[in-house]
Amino acid sequence: MPPSSRDSAAGAGWTCREPGTYTSLMPSRVRALSWVSPATLWRARNDVLARWFGDPTDDERARWVREQAARGAAPDLAIERDDPDSFSFMILGDTGEGDDSQYAVVPGFERIAEGTRFAVIASDVIYPTGSVNDYPAKFFRPYQGYHAPIYAVPGNHDWYDGLGGFMRVFCGAPPLSPDGRPRTFSAAWWRRLFWKEPEVADEERLAAAEVLRGAPGQRAVQPGPYWMMDAGPLRLIGIDTGILGGIDADQGAWLRRVSQGPRPKILITGKPLYVDDAAHPCPIAGGGTVDEIVRDPACNYVAAIGGDIHNYQRYPVRVGDRVIQYIVAGGGGAFMHATHTIPRVTVGGVTEDEFRCYPMRGDCLAFYGRLYGRRLRLRRFFELTEDEAAAVIEQRLGIPPRRPTRAAVTLRCRIVASLLGVPSRPHRRSRLRLPVRRIYQRFLSPVSDCDRPPLFKSFLRLDVTPDGLRIRCFAATGCREHELDPPLEDELTLDFRR
Repeated sequence: MPPSSRDSAAGAGWTCREPGTYTSLMPSRVRALSWVSPATLWRARNDVLARWFGDPTDDERARWVREQAARGAAPDLAIERDDPDSFSFMILGDTGEGDDSQYAVVPGFERIAEGTRFAVIASDVIYPTGSVNDYPAKFFRPYQGYHAPIYAVPGNHDWYDGLGGFMRVFCGAPPLSPDGRPRTFSAAWWRRLFWKEPEVADEERLAAAEVLRGAPGQRAVQPGPYWMMDAGPLRLIGIDTGILGGIDADQGAWLRRVSQGPRPKILITGKPLYVDDAAHPCPIAGGGTVDEIVRDPACNYVAAIGGDIHNYQRYPVRVGDRVIQYIVAGGGGAFMHATHTIPRVTVGGVTEDEFRCYPMRGDCLAFYGRLYGRRLRLRRFFELTEDEAAAVIEQRLGIPPRRPTRAAVTLRCRIVASLLGVPSRPHRRSRLRLPVRRIYQRFLSPVSDCDRPPLFKSFLRLDVTPDGLRIRCFAATGCREHELDPPLEDELTLDFRR
């Protein structure tokens, strides 16, 4: 096993000797995804409209599910499988940018995925708006070499096109027919006036792309945007959290029903329940939360895994006499969200010693410092070495570096850390901060969409036995040596017998 980022700078990809070969997998022409271009912002307008004029996601999802039931979807939206008691599968989240950051994950993913039975994409299969016409370059082409089925739960970006592309590719569903007209000048009327409608599929191009994953072992049709799957001794339950991160009442009733029983369960969701030192229990329309169901001992959940935030985080939360692993697995192919802005962890009773994230905070701070140094042409000011970044994280958060360092924390290091959003103890916010979180996520993502190593992407392999489950997080740095042998960044084993 090669060294990881916790062992050495080389394991993090800072001393990359040779770039990866993943560029040979990419189309000859790749259109860079820019979130600040007026065209992209206009295409992604449904997020803003849903917040201003009401979110129609619940009603649209209910229509999709009714249509699927009329076409003969399995009861309880079950995916029928025949897996043995011992098997393996993959999870990766937020995949579909279609550029270097997505394709860099593919070689290592295929290597670690050897022998697995299926894969699941957790959130945001396609950026920026889930269009059916983006699937050829952002789904079929990159994963043509994975020789097993791929299932998915949609993220908010998949809903910006009305979920039409997702339902067509994963469920084989035709477009929804138009619904009734809202009352004139109502909130729904204003929303409909500007709402982005689903794109019309380029049938010829889509048919050609489907051939790339057309082998019998690759084909899979899931019954709806949310689903359940009994795989060996384990039950997987995927939920659809729409645009704003909640679920509708019908889906809530279904979730309560399929979560009952002693079989060990994993929840896969488009929005994580724990992330960035905060709990997001996921409201259910009509009352209750998803996390209440996950924490119910009668449901026997062992883990809840979500995408949406583009890094890896793990929170082992003690609930009564058991521990539930809450995992963020959004490092599968989009720009990187910062981990150095996460304060010293205390949420859910989880200590900093128990918490895991990738990239580590020091590496993330060094990554952002180099990005801002290049973009603002202030390299001598912003750029921190990996050792300097780890040292300033230790000083401000009290988190000892995993890799030994003797770097001094200078005034410049402290200023850069404050500008880039590193919290201090207690968790005070700097008055002057560059946009590394919400503004950054929504409008300035190209600044962090770096196409040179280290890329700090990640994916999961889960190995199931009758007695337990092993979860491993592997890194994709963009370096050739890590394509051949991906570093292991986190590992845990769950005992079903407890």
